[in-house]
Formats: sequence, structure tokens, C-alpha cells
Amino acid sequence: ALEDYYSDTLTLKLLDKDDFLPELPPANDRAHWIKAPEKQTYLGCCNEFWWCLNNVAKGIARNQMPYAMRMYTEIVHPQLDQMIEWYIAMNHDFTISTGMWGKYFREYLPSEFYDMYLKTYSDCDSNNLWHAIFNACELFRMLGVQVSDQFGYEYNAKDEENMIAYLKAVKVKSLCTQ
Repeated sequence: ALEDYYSDTLTLKLLDKDDFLPELPPANDRAHWIKAPEKQTYLGCCNEFWWCLNNVAKGIARNQMPYAMRMYTEIVHPQLDQMIEWYIAMNHDFTISTGMWGKYFREYLPSEFYDMYLKTYSDCDSNNLWHAIFNACELFRMLGVQVSDQFGYEYNAKDEENMIAYLKAVKVKSLCTQ
């Protein structure tokens, strides 16, 4: 227990009836602050977001919804979350945590971005998933460009254009075959 006691800077001693536990420094979230992205990390996030969307689209087109949903929620969407964290943190001089799994996104994102973010979630209806995907693409682009501008990184608009065109083509084709 003592080994884990010091492992997180947010640890608080709530009750110690036997006065066994040593005192802790005041709790703070500094260890959880979002760090500025290195160039390769930023580019990797963009690459993973845009290039893995093709797998989501193929899954929808093949009516493989468990695969499409998992690819979207476990591979693509976390990249959007990462971009949101960088956007929020850069507007707070990287002295902030957005909490586990974005629990404080609502507090730190402008309301129009947060509303867009909520629309990136879907049930397993393919039409609703398509709407969520295109909402995620729009939000990712908006934030990705701002983060790239902040750090002088190049945002790969060509990957975005190509993937949006691909997604639209797959969507039209999959709607025609239903």
C-alpha cells in the first residue's frame, strides 16, 4: 500500500484511524498536464486519424458494424481526443489536464466545438455512424490546423481531401447497395 501511496500526485489521505500513513504534499495535477506535441507525434496523430478512416468506411460498406464501430471508437476517435487535448492545452500554456477520457472537455472547449464533439459519437446505425465520422473529420481539421499553426507544423490537407473524397464515395456506393 505504501508503494502505491506516493505514485500519484493527486493522492489524498482521507482516513487514517491508526495514524499509519505519512503526510503527503498537497495534491496537484501537474503530473497529468498535457504536453506539447513533438512534430512526429503531431504528424503521427494526423496520419492515424485520416488513414484509419478507410477501414471504418470499408467496415460500414461491408456491413461489418462491430468492426467499423471498434475501428472508429478505438483507433480513430482517440486521435481526435488527442488533438482536442493539444488544442485545449495550447490555449492554457500547457498547464492543464482535461481529466481522464476528456471528462473536462466541456469546461475547456468553446461551446460550438464541444457541441460538434458530441456529434462525433454514434450508435451502430450505419447512417448515424457516417454522420459521426463526417463531424469528427470537420472538428479534427479545424483543431488540427490551429495546432499546426501554433507549432509551425505542416497540416497535411491533401490526406484530408483524399480521405474525405474516399469516404463520400464509399458512403454513396454503400447506400446504393443496401
